[in-house]
Amino acid sequence: MKAKEIRSMTIDEIESKLIESQDKMFKQKFQKALGQSENPYKIKNTRKDIARMLTILAEKRSNDGKK
Repeated sequence: MKAKEIRSMTIDEIESKLIESQDKMFKQKFQKALGQSENPYKIKNTRKDIARMLTILAEKRSNDGKK
């Protein structure tokens, strides 16, 4: 997910997408542990998406407080 896409979302949408991504990463790690993972780089990409969402969410929350 691109940062531009995340910035166009509302805070509630980002939070729900964040929960989905965290759940997705948990499942990917579980599959990797069982040796069923097709692409181990998916975990890395999901982790980066989560970090990107958290960063933009923090920016949005700080901007709302300044207004």
